[in-house]
Amino acid sequence: MRVPLSWLGEYVDVAEGTTPEDVLASFVSVGFEEEDVHAFDLTGPIVVGRVVSFEAEPQSNGKTIRWCQVDVGEANGGVRGIVCGAGNFFEGDKVVVTLPGAILPGPFPIAARKTYGHVSDGMIASAKELGLGEEHSGILRLTELGLDPEVGTDAIALLGLDDAAVDINVTPDRGYALSIRGAAREYAHATRAAFTDPGLRPFEELEQPTGGFDITVEDGAPIHGKPGASEFVVRIVRDVDPSRPTPPWMTARLSLAGIRSLGILIDITNYVMLELGNPIHGYDLDALTGGITVRRASAGEKLTTLDGKARTLDAEDLLITDESGPIGLAGVMGGGKTEMGDATRNVLIEAAIFDPVSIARTARRHKLPSEASRRFERGVDPLIPFVAARRVADLMVELAGGTLDTTTGGALFAEVFVPSVELPGSFVAGLIGVDYTPDEIVGALETIGCEVIDGDGDGGWEVIPPSWRPDLTDRWTLAEEVARLHGLDRIPSILPTPPSGRGLTAPQRGRRRVANALAASGHVEVVAFPFTTEEQNDLHGSATGEHVPSIRLANPLDGQAPFLRRSLLPGLLQIAHRNVSRGFTDVALFETGTVFAPVEGVEYGTTTVPPLAQLPDEATLAALHASIPPQPRHVAVLLHGNALAKRPGQPAVAFDLADALGAIQTIAAAAGVEIEVRQDQRAALHPGRAGSLFVGDAEVGYVGELLPAVAEAADLQGRVFVAELDLDAVLALTPAPDAAPSLATYPAATQDVSLVVAADLAAGEVRDALADGAGPLLEDLRLVDDYRGAGVPEGAKSLTFALRFRADDRTLTATEATEAKLAGVAVAAERHGAAIRD
Repeated sequence: MRVPLSWLGEYVDVAEGTTPEDVLASFVSVGFEEEDVHAFDLTGPIVVGRVVSFEAEPQSNGKTIRWCQVDVGEANGGVRGIVCGAGNFFEGDKVVVTLPGAILPGPFPIAARKTYGHVSDGMIASAKELGLGEEHSGILRLTELGLDPEVGTDAIALLGLDDAAVDINVTPDRGYALSIRGAAREYAHATRAAFTDPGLRPFEELEQPTGGFDITVEDGAPIHGKPGASEFVVRIVRDVDPSRPTPPWMTARLSLAGIRSLGILIDITNYVMLELGNPIHGYDLDALTGGITVRRASAGEKLTTLDGKARTLDAEDLLITDESGPIGLAGVMGGGKTEMGDATRNVLIEAAIFDPVSIARTARRHKLPSEASRRFERGVDPLIPFVAARRVADLMVELAGGTLDTTTGGALFAEVFVPSVELPGSFVAGLIGVDYTPDEIVGALETIGCEVIDGDGDGGWEVIPPSWRPDLTDRWTLAEEVARLHGLDRIPSILPTPPSGRGLTAPQRGRRRVANALAASGHVEVVAFPFTTEEQNDLHGSATGEHVPSIRLANPLDGQAPFLRRSLLPGLLQIAHRNVSRGFTDVALFETGTVFAPVEGVEYGTTTVPPLAQLPDEATLAALHASIPPQPRHVAVLLHGNALAKRPGQPAVAFDLADALGAIQTIAAAAGVEIEVRQDQRAALHPGRAGSLFVGDAEVGYVGELLPAVAEAADLQGRVFVAELDLDAVLALTPAPDAAPSLATYPAATQDVSLVVAADLAAGEVRDALADGAGPLLEDLRLVDDYRGAGVPEGAKSLTFALRFRADDRTLTATEATEAKLAGVAVAAERHGAAIRD
């Protein structure tokens, strides 16, 4: 928001000598961000001159120049000779003359110079050269602005070119500051200067005519139950003269505020919008057919807006219509059919309050941001439309020669109710950390326009926010206002002491341990897009490759991958292919991330999203959670190429299934669980080289070698080993931490045993039997060899286990260790027919 300082000074006392930088500092002190300072960037001498005479001189290039004699006043050198290329002025006209030494925007320094056979001792300026507008076809004639100043008068002050504007960033919650009214109020808060509210006018001046013009609001499809228009005020001004010039002071202020002059009628509506914050629209009354109806658009309706574009309307668009059809996008932009122009003689002034959500959606849908929509979507003071309409009418009467129609008009409005907020006495100090006195709290709230009522003896207050502050909805926003007005520098810079037991949750710590362990063991963490195809979900998301339900995106980034992943492997395969295609053939990748596992027969995404700016209740939150599919977090590993590169005297060592199993053990150690591998089959994995992963009896993932066909489909050559685990399930099965065991003080006794069992018997089952039989002395049990060959019967295999025994209270003898081992062998023999190998 650009705030011209002269305009600001009309409604708040700005001390003499205050610079734009001082004003910006004051705005910063009450919570605004400074952007820039804007000025006309010109310096004098620039004065009023009178054209005494001129001679037209045709040139060889076809152009005709005028050699002028211009009186700029005795103090400025009297009559000067000036060359001018324009032809729109006459002898006796008063014009703006830039004398040698002046600098115009650009910068464009002025000096006496020889041109067209004359020494031009200055320049006669156009409006564009002075920064007053875009008009550059001719000289600025002061008589056209209604001015008749003395020759030699300082033109910079005369035209308001000595003004400057400060630019502040207005956040969406403080839309009231998108006006001179709001900015002046905030400046008064910062400086404690006297503030005059331009929104306060006597009731008799605002009283509306009650008939003669029909206004109807017919909103059959309100958004979130709120009608599109809650207030609609019209005033009529007759017999205006659109050819009258816009006063220089208004043109200068509009220019500094970033709005170009478009003629007196439109300039007045823009001026009042900036002044009071209520967007105003003016219609050519004679171009209207019947009354005005505010309604939603019908399918297929079209409207040509003021920018000349024909727009196809959406059923949610809020329209201004007359009997002929749409004449404007409410709160966004008017239509070209009823715009004010050079032929306008009677004006209908509209000042309204539109629903912010409706206006914001329309502006974004049509990619049509405007100064009006910018204000409506942030909220406009519902008590200001009557004032704004009357202010526009007064200016059109004063500056455009019109007459206010006091018999014809109309207004639709609803009662304005601002709910009160309970503010406990100790709340502000407890939240902000500053011991504000009750007088400071009440004073700050009353300063911003709140009505503060003492509570029922509990030291608190009932606070009614002002109508122009829709952002003040609870005690927290009120507390922020107290802190803002009394200075944020009063808030102590003390870090709070965190309560015990806070920090990362146990699952978060577990996930970090797993990721750190995999990274430390040589794997590279990657992040893949969570989008894939239905075929990839079926292949990797189930053990058999059968069809499984998947979530399809309504608006996918890639139309060829519109489904959310059920497995991390499709993304890892894409990343591996990208690396291999660029020459990085040896990759050990891992990713932790969510997968999306919808339940068969359950519909997701059917819950209506609750409205904005409303805290959803528990039932609504539960419905929202139920409307999204389960999203467990997985961890997956992919190995391709060589684990060890070729070196002098040492061949390359390729990744093998043992490396994938090693990654599983790394994950298990980091998670604090024991993961068992059981041979199994999966559709995407090589038969005989695949296994399911278990923690106890719970299946948590799988590991194995990809089928060659699956690897080739991903453009990967050679063997590819993968593993994927449900990390949430693994961490949920992590046992509660026990007290650290005491260090063993007695030596261990080790024993080995080789058992002959059936070839199709899982080694894990034999291991469990040995452990059960060996009893409490067994400290560790590992499979160290699986032999099938000479000396072992056909259809059998020899499994060698290393056992370690230890007692807490004594040194074990060899006999005790052997007895424990044989007890385990006996259980294995009983369960599986195991026999000690000779």
